[in-house]
Amino acid sequence: MGYESVKERIAQAALRAGRSAEEVRLLVVSKGRPAEAVRAIYEKGQRLFGENRVQELLLKKASLPDDIEWHLIGPLQTNKVKAVLPHIALLHSLDREHLLVEIQKRAQHPIPCLVEVKIAQEATKHGVPLEQAEMFIERVLREPAIVLRGLMGMATLTSDAAQIRREFRQLYRLFELLRRRYPEVPIDILSMGMSSDFEIAIEEGSTLVRVGSAVFTSD
Repeated sequence: MGYESVKERIAQAALRAGRSAEEVRLLVVSKGRPAEAVRAIYEKGQRLFGENRVQELLLKKASLPDDIEWHLIGPLQTNKVKAVLPHIALLHSLDREHLLVEIQKRAQHPIPCLVEVKIAQEATKHGVPLEQAEMFIERVLREPAIVLRGLMGMATLTSDAAQIRREFRQLYRLFELLRRRYPEVPIDILSMGMSSDFEIAIEEGSTLVRVGSAVFTSD
């Protein structure tokens, strides 16, 4: 598929949903890719990259251009918080009280975060259970070390597009509820959609899609 094809598919999905392509940003997931491959995508104009593991993010950041905006999208262990906070523009995986407390303890400045909400039906997926999300978000908003920017969620890995759509719709409804309830908070990022389902995610309101394997192939 390749980078340009992914960008075109994002634009077409936005058009189908009656949205502008500029409303949806692409985060290229570079986990497992060598720095040279990341640089090749960077040279096409891409500036947002996401990593799952702290160590891999730190190694790549040290060898790639300074204007890359790095996001940590994978689960964050509390013992890695201090090491990674100075190096990321956004944490996608704030999902539990212990992590919240550790960020509060280690942050040198307010950290932009997304609350990860579990919308998938798979036990292996992470996130705050949907029914507990509002209570957890209220807790997050009391922490001066955190700037809540929005929500992240992963749909079930399935060929059932209707199920994927329902799960994304649940997260979108919560996102819109939060924006109405807390108009003073800069809640503007809904991170949902990966290589297998990003078009559905855009049709259901995603503002940031996380695409890896579909980007790192030839156009």
